[in-house]
Amino acid sequence: MIAEKEFAVFDVLTAMGISFERFEHDAAMTMDDCDLFDQNKAAAHCKNLFLANRQGTRFYLLLVNGEKRFHTKDVSRQLGISRLSFGTDEQLQAVLGLKPGAVSPMGLINDHEHRVHVLLDKDVANWDRLIVHSNVNTASIIISVIDLLRFLSLCKNPVTQISI
Repeated sequence: MIAEKEFAVFDVLTAMGISFERFEHDAAMTMDDCDLFDQNKAAAHCKNLFLANRQGTRFYLLLVNGEKRFHTKDVSRQLGISRLSFGTDEQLQAVLGLKPGAVSPMGLINDHEHRVHVLLDKDVANWDRLIVHSNVNTASIIISVIDLLRFLSLCKNPVTQISI
């Protein structure tokens, strides 16, 4: 069954002329959960992490290869900012309209003030297709990286490629 939050994603992607393939799965809260349903897909699932600066005034969405280990200090150093940490559940809801376990670049459709800076791991930028949640953790979409980059551009959130 398609959740209401997903219809908004599908409407935006369709309006942008972006094609995607949707599939349902059990609730996926972790990358290990995602690995269970990704095995038969011709795409890779990237880890999506919602981060904030210490003051909780700047927000970041990191898209990284799910197999890579991530350290906030390494990303902070690349950005030239003080320590990053994971954003709170309340910040995630207020800024992207998402719940924990459903973090996705598709949440940018709810960021009307363009407060989230997207950080894209260079390896992910070189993939052909990827899997991201459709703003719920019980369904995902497969989208080409080219279309994801176009989506990010049309959302008008700043995007920086980094190396993890």
